[in-house]
Amino acid sequence: MKAPLPKEKAKPSLERLALKLAMTETREEEEKLKKALNELFDLRCGVTELGGTVSNLQHTGKLTNSVMATAFNTGVIPKEDRKIHALIHATLEASNSIFIHTNSNASLALKIGLTTDSEWIAVAIYGRSSLHPLLEHARVGLGVMHL
Repeated sequence: MKAPLPKEKAKPSLERLALKLAMTETREEEEKLKKALNELFDLRCGVTELGGTVSNLQHTGKLTNSVMATAFNTGVIPKEDRKIHALIHATLEASNSIFIHTNSNASLALKIGLTTDSEWIAVAIYGRSSLHPLLEHARVGLGVMHL
């Protein structure tokens, strides 16, 4: 009887993995996941955290700048115009769900996960928003773009 052929690694969902990175609760959990994704699937990943008011994050470009810096500093993407363009669009798509129906004075605490397989990039944002501590609730956004 022949031995079964080894199964190929199933291509993981970049979107789900970006969300998992954004939802990690500790640096240790985050680092363990990033290392596993790189070793098992040759994916490049990055994570950043950001806080501020909606008007501070959205209208000043602070969110987009933070995502770009993370992508460059972690090697998620190189500084190439088409890849930067894709990253910005994925970030804007993800942020639409974060900023919709939110007062510009609301405070946000966000964690952002980035994943790429060199063909696609996924940007996931998870966090909490609040105008008052008793009104705090979770928000999530996801953007995906072809590189």
